[in-house]
Amino acid sequence: MSDDFGQEQAIRKLQPGKLVIASHNAGKVREIAALLGPYGIEPISAGSLDLPEPEETGTTFIANAELKALQAADLSGLPALADDSGLCVEALGGDPGLFSARWAGPDKDFALAMRKVWDGIEAKGPEVGHDAHFVCALALAWPDGHVEAFEGRVDGTIIWPPRGDKGFGYDPMFQPHGHAISFGEMDPDRKHAMSHSADAFAQLVKAVF
Repeated sequence: MSDDFGQEQAIRKLQPGKLVIASHNAGKVREIAALLGPYGIEPISAGSLDLPEPEETGTTFIANAELKALQAADLSGLPALADDSGLCVEALGGDPGLFSARWAGPDKDFALAMRKVWDGIEAKGPEVGHDAHFVCALALAWPDGHVEAFEGRVDGTIIWPPRGDKGFGYDPMFQPHGHAISFGEMDPDRKHAMSHSADAFAQLVKAVF
């Protein structure tokens, strides 16, 4: 984080205590709680506080994560953590990217979303590459408007047909580099150790604890 003169500012540390997880996704709240529990953090979900879900109007993953974290911190009076993540497919110019969840529609139908991705790649012709990466942005905000942000990524290849039922979202069609199986086939602990989320969380933990 830089100030107006381009000088690096010290990263603010997160003290033990309550932290709002700015997500209405129960699975995500549980995952974050498990990651931050050892640091004396008591996670509270935005849903349990009846906080509204903001419109994600940012043009980057970090901007959307910051928007969600800042709103939750402002409304709750507590520090808040938010994430924004997505799949970026090179043949599709980085799509679905910021719109990864929207491609699944209101019913969160990721079988449909994966089919859209594959149809898009196929429409580009047989010469097109299948490179892709997942991005995870994390933003930690305080009620005074201070925010720290971190971004992780993992690179891989799009495969078809999708394989495995252990992951969620686009996991079954994403095979990380250096592995012969998809995220959908991978043991969750193994996936969490190397995923885009793990990368971002490792940066956050190193910085703020």
